[in-house]
Amino acid sequence: MFIGHWAPALAVSATRKSPGLATLFIAAQLVDWLFFGFLMLGWENMRITPGISAMNPLDLYDMPATHSLKGTLGFALAYFGLVWWLTKDRSSGVFAAAVVVSHWLLDLLVHVPDLTITGSPPKLGLGLWNYPWVEIPLELGITFGALWFYTRKRRPAIGRVYVLGAILLVLQAVNWFGPVEAEVTIGTSLLAFVAFALSTWAAWWMGKSARKTQRAG
Repeated sequence: MFIGHWAPALAVSATRKSPGLATLFIAAQLVDWLFFGFLMLGWENMRITPGISAMNPLDLYDMPATHSLKGTLGFALAYFGLVWWLTKDRSSGVFAAAVVVSHWLLDLLVHVPDLTITGSPPKLGLGLWNYPWVEIPLELGITFGALWFYTRKRRPAIGRVYVLGAILLVLQAVNWFGPVEAEVTIGTSLLAFVAFALSTWAAWWMGKSARKTQRAG
């Protein structure tokens, strides 16, 4: 799951008491922001293993902190505290934390078994990456369905909606069909950071034009 992680952010952002869309976009990919940072530091690890799944060559064999349910809940609690402190609104913190947790649940659908509950085996994953005819429409459907729902509720400038939609579609196309790196390098993390930052910026920009029924940010 890649752009599909932002579907909960878009859906939640259509509600009145959620934090701003950029805050929720960060929440949706928070554990991957951390994973790619930990990867650079050598605290977690992955390797390129072509054929490990039909759609994704990443062998995510060592990520006990970021992609365990226990770790995800811990990061969600920390993000709840940060958002509550910044917004002075506990409901905003709850919404943000829920979006953080949604990341692990969506990964559970698509990953081959590499997720854990506490950081140790057994490893979990329903493996939809091995079924492209299921995973591709699922990811596109929940993402652009959530974008449609957000647009219907919040009425942002339609041109900005198209920009965000185009960015998400291009990034997902590169993820699915782009060239595969021979090995994991620092550039792997930097490329992920650029993709996350660009999408979050586009979401923030779109959100700034939306009907003002919730906090900016």
